[in-house]
Amino acid sequence: MSDPYETTEAHLERLLGRALNSFDLPDRLVERLGTALAHSSSLYTTHHSPEAGIWRETHRHTYLLTDGGSVSLWELTYRLGGDRTVRHEVFASKAETCLAVTRLFGEASAGASPDPVLVPGEDEPEGGMALLSVLYATPAPVRRHREYAVEDSADHARRVLRRAENVDRPGERVATLLRSAYAHQITQAFGARQCLADGRGAGFSLYEHAFVLLDGTEISLWEVEHTATPDGRHMCEVYESEAAARGAMELRARVR
Repeated sequence: MSDPYETTEAHLERLLGRALNSFDLPDRLVERLGTALAHSSSLYTTHHSPEAGIWRETHRHTYLLTDGGSVSLWELTYRLGGDRTVRHEVFASKAETCLAVTRLFGEASAGASPDPVLVPGEDEPEGGMALLSVLYATPAPVRRHREYAVEDSADHARRVLRRAENVDRPGERVATLLRSAYAHQITQAFGARQCLADGRGAGFSLYEHAFVLLDGTEISLWEVEHTATPDGRHMCEVYESEAAARGAMELRARVR
């Protein structure tokens, strides 16, 4: 945790002292950091995958220098699978931090394979039933690897719930929980598929909005965006589970 009364000099000394690789920083950069007048630290991303035994965070430390310029150091804090020891590494750029993540965790952040693409008018037996089966089918459970961004996550959750038009959208219980969200990730689970119904095209997309709460709990909202409306207008619906969201897409594709 940051100490609000810690001087910039002490903060920098502590940061470089705990980093396993501080000796790799360019000498010129370290010299410039020695002139730092003030600093600001923030959590940039957090990644939790209990199933894989992975925990890591990226922190950005920005320093104001005497020459009026500023520089940032990127700190990677992590634990490896089966080891509770917290390790720290520090880098001069975000790109170097990403390379370190790949070195340490490989392709751990890779997601599931994309849904199959079905082009309207091609291989659509029984008026698009093939597409409906894709819409309704919930994929087999996969190990989801999170790369959360620390942003205005509670406000993001509020806006997602506010634009939901379905009467069975998540209620006040979920809204209350999400007021403590401090990080989130948006993933497209099903993207921009088109089907023909009643001679008109309708597009469907499914997004997972995954949130981390202050107590460490993870919770997701599933947002369906579609144009399966009588006048073809764009509509958003939000559900608490992926199965409910896919079921809603299947129903909207059938009833026009």
